[in-house]
Amino acid sequence: MAKCVIAEDEELLRNDLVTALGRAWPGLEIVAACEDGASALEAIDAHKPDVAFLDIRMPGLTGLEVAAAAGEASPKTQVVFVTAYNQYAIDAFERGAVDYLLKPIVAERLEATVQRLKSRMSATPDTAALAAVLDDLRAKLPPTPAKSGFAWITASVGKETRLIMVEDIAYFKAEDKYTVVATAEGEALIRKPIKELLDVLDPANFKQIHRSTVVNMRAIAGVTRDESGRGTLRLKNRPETLAVSLTFMPFFRNM
Repeated sequence: MAKCVIAEDEELLRNDLVTALGRAWPGLEIVAACEDGASALEAIDAHKPDVAFLDIRMPGLTGLEVAAAAGEASPKTQVVFVTAYNQYAIDAFERGAVDYLLKPIVAERLEATVQRLKSRMSATPDTAALAAVLDDLRAKLPPTPAKSGFAWITASVGKETRLIMVEDIAYFKAEDKYTVVATAEGEALIRKPIKELLDVLDPANFKQIHRSTVVNMRAIAGVTRDESGRGTLRLKNRPETLAVSLTFMPFFRNM
């Protein structure tokens, strides 16, 4: 039985795709239906699925970033992008390195995609061609609207409430029912979960490095890799180090 991972941040669209795939490909096992890119990348690494359906735009890791990292985590996984950007993406997709579905998903188009995927199942994807498609898509897709109105947060330190500038935050880390906010001066707590933070943080400056950790890229002093490929980040103004999950290490390839 072929295995599949789905990544779509909108619950209704995610459920619709699960249902549509059940009709178009009864023999497909959906091993994970994820609401964000980080969970999808971890699922791809864990399950090594035959195919991954990735929404191009999601909070945190985008579908493009997941596809780039998945090439190392699971080289045989065929990628299908789910997108609303028809006019920008068609040329890139027509190269054949990946397939695509336009929103809203049409049953006939999905069935045609399923047939192409089945025919490619025994072949390893062309990583060079995929990289070229990803570069083309990054250049053609309209830019993500700039995040606004999130220059500072209020966080608790004991009984005191502090105002912390976002640019001063080294990292966020989920801990029990709270999220730790770490700065050069110390730590504070907020109740907003990591997933909601990714909706409002600038993705150019803040990257998820673990299911429970988001780091300010400007706060990183360096990264080291162990023999297994996992990474450790050193910070400029904090003494502790941060673990980088193996699935997120491709984002630090050039550091």
